Amino acid sequence: MSARIRKAVFPVAGLGTRFLPATKTVPKEMLPIIDRPLIQYAVDEAIEAGCDTLVFVTNRYKHAVADYFDKAYELEQKLERSGKTEQLELVRNVLPEGVRAVFVTQAEALGLGHAVLCAKAVIGDEPFAVLLPDDLIWNRGPGALKQMADAAEASGASVIAVQDVPREQTASYGIVATEGFAKRQGRIRAIVEKPKPEDAPSNLAVVGRYVLNPRIFSLLESTTPGAGGEIQLTDAIAALLEEEAVNAYRFQGTRFDCGTHIGLIEATIRYALDHEKLSDSARQLMQNALAELGVEELN
Repeated sequence: MSARIRKAVFPVAGLGTRFLPATKTVPKEMLPIIDRPLIQYAVDEAIEAGCDTLVFVTNRYKHAVADYFDKAYELEQKLERSGKTEQLELVRNVLPEGVRAVFVTQAEALGLGHAVLCAKAVIGDEPFAVLLPDDLIWNRGPGALKQMADAAEASGASVIAVQDVPREQTASYGIVATEGFAKRQGRIRAIVEKPKPEDAPSNLAVVGRYVLNPRIFSLLESTTPGAGGEIQLTDAIAALLEEEAVNAYRFQGTRFDCGTHIGLIEATIRYALDHEKLSDSARQLMQNALAELGVEELN
């Protein structure tokens, strides 16, 4: 798998029940961090990595993601007439020229593996990326997926993003065992889904970024469904390990779990403090709020 990835899959069919009632009408992928929805950050990361075909696996009830990436003719005309060129460019450049969005329906919520499998017809026989928008990765340098795409192109192997987590948190993640781990990557020899801390082979946890060989589709088709009839991507990756090299990659950057309330709050704070126009005001507001609570100022 030495070819450069050009296609990326975004599984966005989940119901986002943790964020109810907000997600009753607004998909969790459309929840904002400052002035952009979560899905936009993932899309920008994929485009930076070289992807020009973006495959959104959604359900038949969620139209907001498709609407967001569609043309907004009336809004664009109004902004143009008002001379609001800066806002007009923001709206028009949600997807840059030459990048296309494809929407595929996942008829039933049958797991992440099934969602990826739904994209098979669009991906075809070439390597591709999978990005989970819930995992927002902040980095001032190259994005996590670009780092991984470069590594995959150099090694010819599938690549899975990992990060170090406290041993007591391994039961919340897929955990990999590796060999020959040097600098930022090493070959995966086993992957275990949510092991107890005492059973975990390491503290390297899988994060929602993957660069995969298309062979994964055949393996997903033959994967036995687990609880609730779900097809797990982890099971197919475990099968792929038996056939070829799959590398773990410890990316540069900070990952925020925006599938949780505290993760969304943490990401909003970090992006506000790093924002070119908002950072000073955001810091002052935080210091004022902490002072009201009797907490010392931020450093």
